[in-house]
Amino acid sequence: MKKHSLLTTAIVTTLFVAPLLTPAVACTGITLTSSDSAFVTARTIEWGESKLNSELVSVGRSAVPNSPTVAHVTTNTYGYVGIAIENTDFVVEGLNEKGLSAGLFFFPGYGDYGTAKKGEVVIGDMQLVSWLLGNFSNVAEVKHALQNVRLQSSVKGAGTVHFRVLDATGAQIVIEAIDGKLTVIDNPVGVLTNSPDFKWQMTNLNNYVNLKTGSATATEWGKVQLKAFGAGAGLMGLPGDITPPSRFVRAALMQNSMPEALTTDETVLYAFKILNAFEIPIGLELPDTKTKTPLLSAVQWTSGSDLTNKVFYFRTHDDSQIRRIDLKTIDFKQPVRIHKPLEVTDCATIRDLKL
Repeated sequence: MKKHSLLTTAIVTTLFVAPLLTPAVACTGITLTSSDSAFVTARTIEWGESKLNSELVSVGRSAVPNSPTVAHVTTNTYGYVGIAIENTDFVVEGLNEKGLSAGLFFFPGYGDYGTAKKGEVVIGDMQLVSWLLGNFSNVAEVKHALQNVRLQSSVKGAGTVHFRVLDATGAQIVIEAIDGKLTVIDNPVGVLTNSPDFKWQMTNLNNYVNLKTGSATATEWGKVQLKAFGAGAGLMGLPGDITPPSRFVRAALMQNSMPEALTTDETVLYAFKILNAFEIPIGLELPDTKTKTPLLSAVQWTSGSDLTNKVFYFRTHDDSQIRRIDLKTIDFKQPVRIHKPLEVTDCATIRDLKL
């Protein structure tokens, strides 16, 4: 157990400290609503250094955390399904049986958890998602509970993270610890990436007020008529790099352009289509073309949640087939913890066809 704990600490420290030195970590989250009023959220997680040990977890009611780094131990009120990295208590994305969704996003260089004060509830940052999923049914309850919460690093010397929380009513918040204070901010745009802070990202959207989908209208400059070369000219100026601010802008515009008449299944598929645009071929993150890596893409997995119908979706680096888990089919009455590898294949496959 001690050996496993030390290994986990070393790996997770690398996950959080490395982003301060290299552009290896990125996350992009979006939110959509279907024509039949299903509330759908989806996100990516990118880590370009090595393959993450990601596991699919299902946790029943009355279950307790089993990690030695948990600062606030509590039994669950609600069951949930999610994805954990490196430790089954380190849930970074999930959905509970009441339709509450919570996710962790890397937030290097800008967060500050501060020092705990007497009477505060101290929770490890890598345990916050599982605590939220196991104990709350909506955003209003989360807001109330966080008034007396202090985050601390689950792994000593690691960086900071921030979070988004959503519920089936469409309410959505961002949780950030800045200058030693935990702040809860309503998220009207439904997007989250990484650093800088959420308020800065929202202000930055104003730089792109000129963008529009479709083509640009022809115009005249003196005696010269100017016409667009093709579709998409209204998007000239949309940032295309992989930095968090640029991904935030692209995600906000793409989700806002979703056609209105999509069913729930179509909306889920559309969310995954949007996130295809945030795939990061691994070469973009390497210092040179000679660097060896087991990855083809920095995107380790992509997940989605239908908060209205309580369905969790995911696909992985080596298997692009979207899989889903209907939480309504799970018996959460028992305090059972189930975990299994998220990735079940070593590499992507190419299927032969005979004509």
